[in-house]
Amino acid sequence: MESKWLAWAKHLQAIAQNGLTFADDLFDVERYEQVRQIAVEILAEHSNLDATQAKAIFANGSGYATPKVDVRGVVFQEDAILLVKERSDGLWTLPGGWADVNESPRECVEKEIFEESGYRTTAVKLLAVYDRNKHPHPPIPHHTYKLFFLCNLTGGRPTYSIETNGVAFFHEDALPPLSISRVTPEQIGRMFDHYRHPDWLTDFD
Repeated sequence: MESKWLAWAKHLQAIAQNGLTFADDLFDVERYEQVRQIAVEILAEHSNLDATQAKAIFANGSGYATPKVDVRGVVFQEDAILLVKERSDGLWTLPGGWADVNESPRECVEKEIFEESGYRTTAVKLLAVYDRNKHPHPPIPHHTYKLFFLCNLTGGRPTYSIETNGVAFFHEDALPPLSISRVTPEQIGRMFDHYRHPDWLTDFD
């Protein structure tokens, strides 16, 4: 779970960004800029970021502040789940990443699976929608929703990418070290539960 200081900083940033989107009065604009600066200072003070890095994260947003969306593909083969090994930390995760503009959730997750694993898939069911803050991930500056899609394997072959250097199927009792920033053991376990109970409805926080 994220720290209170990060939750406060993100909340102040959202208030400031929304205020700057709709404010017309110059004094209101100045006040919202000050609120955003406080959020930047909180982030810089309590993280390993300097003020310039913190400002780059918080001060460049525009429009109404909303959560970012992370999509993850859940692919099974012979009771084993597809995982990819991230080059950035050497740990394993479900293939996926940030959703891209001008692509539907289905298009995003199918593309991410192919780019990171080499496998072609078809998304068939939304298994879960999780608020990242409510799960034991390490904290990040963005409020994020995580979408987990069950995808059927249709072709392709295991292939490495600029982001991944490992592709394999794992049984539930033999999972490799996971990239907790991206997926937790509890979430993987829940995906296996959905696999065993295809009639279950979508999970959501």
